Amino acid sequence: MAGPPDPSSVRISGDWHHFDVRANGLRFHAVEASEPGTANRPLVLLLHGFGEFWWSWRHQITALAEAGFRAVAVDLRGYGDSDKPPRGYDGWTLAGDTNGLVRALGHADATLVGHADGGLVCWATATLHPRVVNRVAVIASPHPRALRRAMLADRRQRGAFLPGFLHNQLPKLGERRLAAHDGGYLTQYFAERASPSWQATDDYAVTVDRNRSAVQIPYVAHSSLEYRRWAFRSQFRPDGSRFMDLMNQRLHLPVLAMRGADDPYILDQVMSASHRYATHMEYRQIADSGHFAHQERPDVVTERLLGLLRKDVD
Repeated sequence: MAGPPDPSSVRISGDWHHFDVRANGLRFHAVEASEPGTANRPLVLLLHGFGEFWWSWRHQITALAEAGFRAVAVDLRGYGDSDKPPRGYDGWTLAGDTNGLVRALGHADATLVGHADGGLVCWATATLHPRVVNRVAVIASPHPRALRRAMLADRRQRGAFLPGFLHNQLPKLGERRLAAHDGGYLTQYFAERASPSWQATDDYAVTVDRNRSAVQIPYVAHSSLEYRRWAFRSQFRPDGSRFMDLMNQRLHLPVLAMRGADDPYILDQVMSASHRYATHMEYRQIADSGHFAHQERPDVVTERLLGLLRKDVD
């Protein structure tokens, strides 16, 4: 009987190279384009979402490098070939990871781009470590205060988001569900949230297979659920109240918020409501895409990102 996949299995070959970077006391696996001379270019740090790994950004890594930027995708804490500590999945520590990564990569600041849980890290880092962030782009990731408000006030958003989120709060059961049947849960997860047009492609099939394998790496299932467990449980604890109090301020840097127009998981109203927390927020829906717009319509999303990256920052 074959054992679980080795963490190094996510070091997939392509027009990029893999390396390790140490930040905030951990080793992170990072990926950037093989194109030479990128170290001195403006840094774009790409942060993936729940149940995924750096592969989520395969299209943007090379496209942004070709446009003159240093695009680095990382496996977040607990994912892929990055370290998997038993704790540290709270908003403060995750923001500290990103702050440390920017510095460890040799840059004073960066544009942060995040999808879903990775977007939460972007919002938190921009608020708690503003000096290292010059721009933010989020996909299917509303500001955490806007999401909390929608959970309380919007029945449709609550119904779309909350059932699976609550199921993952149960110790051990969530891990078994996520990793069982060779990561089969992710087949359902992607199918429920992705557009039919992407599901009909070979790229989709490969992506689901790679993520099913990656979630079976030891400790990944537990670590990925810890992000969501902290997000829920902290709402009833003093640390969660303090975090939300700190997040109750407006960012004054350029923010691009995107959402797949057919995303059934994060609805239009909650994404647009994030403008309360960003003075210079541009909100765009991406047609013919669901929850994974950067993978479903990569050319469109990359074009939007380049528009953000080329904006002047005061």
